[in-house]
Amino acid sequence: MSEAIPANGQTIFVTGVNGHIGNHIVRDLLSHGYAVKGSVRDLSDPKKVNHVKKHAATLGVPERLQLVEGDVLEADGWGQKMDGCDALFHTATVYSTSGDATVIIDTANKGTQHLFTAAKQCGITRIVYTSSIAAVGSMPKGREKTEDDWQTDRSSPYTIAKTESERLAWDLAKQLDLDLRVINPSGVLGGGFVKPTPSVEWFDDAMKGLFPAAPKIPMAFVHVMDVAIAHRKAYEIDEAQGRFILAPHNNTTIAAVCRRIRELHPETKSPKRAIPVSLMFIVVFQDWAMSWFGAPRRMTRKAVKGYFRGDSNLSSKKATEVLGMEWRSFDACINDTVREFK
Repeated sequence: MSEAIPANGQTIFVTGVNGHIGNHIVRDLLSHGYAVKGSVRDLSDPKKVNHVKKHAATLGVPERLQLVEGDVLEADGWGQKMDGCDALFHTATVYSTSGDATVIIDTANKGTQHLFTAAKQCGITRIVYTSSIAAVGSMPKGREKTEDDWQTDRSSPYTIAKTESERLAWDLAKQLDLDLRVINPSGVLGGGFVKPTPSVEWFDDAMKGLFPAAPKIPMAFVHVMDVAIAHRKAYEIDEAQGRFILAPHNNTTIAAVCRRIRELHPETKSPKRAIPVSLMFIVVFQDWAMSWFGAPRRMTRKAVKGYFRGDSNLSSKKATEVLGMEWRSFDACINDTVREFK
C-alpha cells in the first residue's frame, strides 16, 4: 500500500495511544506525514497495541510508528523515550467516574509532572495537553462558558483530577518555559475504542432498552476524530495559544441523544421519553440497586445534584476560529458510536 502523504520528518511523542482519543490522534498524525512514538503501559497486551498498529498498517506506514512501554506514575525513563521527538501530546489519564480516587488523581497529576519535566530535559518545547470540559465546569447556569472559566466543583475524583492536573500543566509550562496548548473536549463520541469510556458506555444500555426513559442530564458532545484533528492543529498553528473548548454540540442532554438514537436507528430500543428532573430520585435508587450486582455507581445523589446545578452551554468559538475546525455533525457522532456497539 502506498503512502497517502510523504513523511514530513517530524516525530510526535504521544502518551496513552491505546485510548479512545489517543489512537485517533495516532491515525491522524500518521495520515498527515508525521512519525509517532507512542507509549502504553503494557506492550504485551494485544488490546493496548493491536488497534494502534493497525492504523499504521492500513495507511501503509508501519515504519513511522514506534510503541514503547511506560507508566506515567513512574518518573524515570521518559526523557530517554522522548529523545529525538519534536513535540509531546500528553493524553494518558484514567477516564473513570468510579474506581480508586487516589489512582485517578495521581495518574493525572504525577503523570503531568513527570512528562513535562522529561520533555524539558530532552529539548521539547511545544506540548499539546488533553484536558477536559471537566476542568472548565458547567457553572454558572445560563451563561455561555468559555476558556476563561474554571471548574469549582470537587464532587468526583475525575473532575478533581482534570482540574488539578491542567492547572499544574500551566504552572509547569511557566516554570519550565514550555509552549503549552490545551484541548478541553466535551463528551467524546464516535467509534474506534477497545474499551468503552464513560462518554459512550451508556449507549449500549440505551440501545438494548435497559431503561425506559432517559435523564435530561445536560451534556455537550464532540466527535473523536475532531478531537484528534484539534490536537494536531493546536501543534501546527503557531498562533494557537491557550485552551480550546471542543463542544460543538452543546445545550443538549442524554435524553436528547437517546431519542435521536431511536430516530436514526429504529431497530434499537433506545428510550424516546425523558425523565423529569423531579423523578431523578428513581434513577438514583435504580443505580444504587444495580451496584449490588456489581455495576459501578454513576448516578449517586451527589452526582445528580451536581449535573443540574449547571448546564452544557459551552462555546467552541475559539477552536472554530483559531484552529479552523469544521465539526462533524451531531448525527455523525451518534451513528459512529452506535455502529461500534452493533
